Amino acid sequence: MCICVDCHWVERCQAYHAVERQHGVAHLNPEPDFRPRQPRIHVQVVDLDAVGTSVGVEWDVRACSDFRSDPGRWRRCRPEGPLPT
Repeated sequence: MCICVDCHWVERCQAYHAVERQHGVAHLNPEPDFRPRQPRIHVQVVDLDAVGTSVGVEWDVRACSDFRSDPGRWRRCRPEGPLPT
C-alpha cells in the first residue's frame, strides 16, 4: 500500500500527484507545491483477469525521506472517496 495515505504532505505532494495521474484518479490538489526528497515508487505489473490476458500497473510510494506520519490524512482530505488500495 502507498504510504502517502498516512502522510502529512499527501495533498501537497508532487510524488503522490504523479501516482494519482498513473492511476487515472482525481487529484487531491491540481497544483501540488511540495517536492519530496527521495520518494521510492514501487511499480508492479498485475494480472487483471484469471487467465493473465489483461494486465495493469500498480504504483505505490513505499518510502520517502520527507514522510511525516499523519494517520488518516488522505481520508480527511477526501472523506467521501474510497481509500486507495
